[in-house]
Amino acid sequence: MFESRDLADDVAAVRDEHAPDSLVLSAAADFETIPPAAAEDLGLLVDSLDPATYPSEWLPEDAPALLTRYAGSDFTIGMPGDGTVVWTRQTAPPSVIAKKRAEGTPTDFLDFLFAEAFVQLGTDAPEHFLPFFGEQYRELDAAVPLPPNEVYQIAAALYDAWVGLQTRDVFASWEDQHPRLYDAWWDAGQRLTGRLDTLPRAVARGQTSFAEATEYACSAVKHGLDLPAPFAALDTEAYLEYGSSYGVRWARKTFEQLEDDSSERTDAVEDEG
Repeated sequence: MFESRDLADDVAAVRDEHAPDSLVLSAAADFETIPPAAAEDLGLLVDSLDPATYPSEWLPEDAPALLTRYAGSDFTIGMPGDGTVVWTRQTAPPSVIAKKRAEGTPTDFLDFLFAEAFVQLGTDAPEHFLPFFGEQYRELDAAVPLPPNEVYQIAAALYDAWVGLQTRDVFASWEDQHPRLYDAWWDAGQRLTGRLDTLPRAVARGQTSFAEATEYACSAVKHGLDLPAPFAALDTEAYLEYGSSYGVRWARKTFEQLEDDSSERTDAVEDEG
């Protein structure tokens, strides 16, 4: 299921700086979540396994089944939305794993994804949004009047934005030292700019769900792009400092405002009628 992977020199330099003890692997298959039996194959390559578990009280009753499983005792690596390269501290040493689909990813961008994983490992950030929100995940669920899968999507996006606030200065610093990786980061950001300004209008017209818009906007945070309201409030020092509690407050205020705006539009239509 797994085999060791070599790194380009500039990517190896990032690994040495941010996650020098990490193991770099390729997976023989694509996955959202690695099946527990396959995940345990990592035990043949690492010194030890330390599966993470989290209190069931953190989860609302209608939490997606995969999230419930992630919180439980199964050795779970990878979750929906994690992307082409995933990392985990549930192994010693930590592991960075490329999915099978990495074979079709342009080399420079794939190498940036590896470098990004090493930088993220070098932070104190948890590896998933559930330990980031902890018991406040129930509060987020209560604040977001959407189906469980969309609450999951928003939670994952908010976590990504918070991590991006911590890592983007590192990426920006690569312009001289690691120009190939810097260019891949910059190019990826430029590909996001076209839709950012139109996100609020697309949500209002029903062309994009709020969860999809949040995911898109939050992915732009690690590129230092200007975000439209209400997402601009996530690109702040306050979010970096207060983390999950700020994210929950942002969600609550945002949906309260969306509800108020919807009521005003309804009242206006009735008045015109």
